[in-house]
Amino acid sequence: MSVTEKKWYVLRAISGKENKVKEYIDAEIKNNPIYQGRVSQVLIPTEKVYQMRGNKRVVKERSYLPGYVLVETVLAGDVMHELRNVPNVIGFLGGSNSANITPLRQSEVNRILGTVDQLQEAEEEMLVPFCVGETVKIIAGPFNDFTGTIEEVNESQKKLKVRVMIFGRKTPLELSFMQVEKGQ
Repeated sequence: MSVTEKKWYVLRAISGKENKVKEYIDAEIKNNPIYQGRVSQVLIPTEKVYQMRGNKRVVKERSYLPGYVLVETVLAGDVMHELRNVPNVIGFLGGSNSANITPLRQSEVNRILGTVDQLQEAEEEMLVPFCVGETVKIIAGPFNDFTGTIEEVNESQKKLKVRVMIFGRKTPLELSFMQVEKGQ
């Protein structure tokens, strides 16, 4: 095994601070000679999700592996020490000394990157899933502004069965996730 062979390692970061860790390391790659030539890539696996705000669909990106940052590097010299001391980094996945830190296998990296690629290409996932018994407000269609109670959730088809009071009678409706929002 070559000493200069770059491998993928996992840094544990404070959840929600992954982007700050990535930005810091990217800046250090350009400015710090310790990082140059030894750290090549920093990745945060993300997925696109959407949620409804009012009548608008808002697309957001969220971390696919919260609290983890992937770094392709050669753990030689001061690189391990420098990476461990990046603000908002807890340490390396696997341990505190270099003997315990093991790189990801290439198959794991391919699976993580492949999964992330599939998630980016696939239709976005609903960020706010619905639960049976929850009250929802209908925001689209002929029953706009009605409220009802969820009786059934079909995740695969992204549909709900909602019981709504119409003319004094409880009537079941089948609605898509996009036609309702969570009630207060």
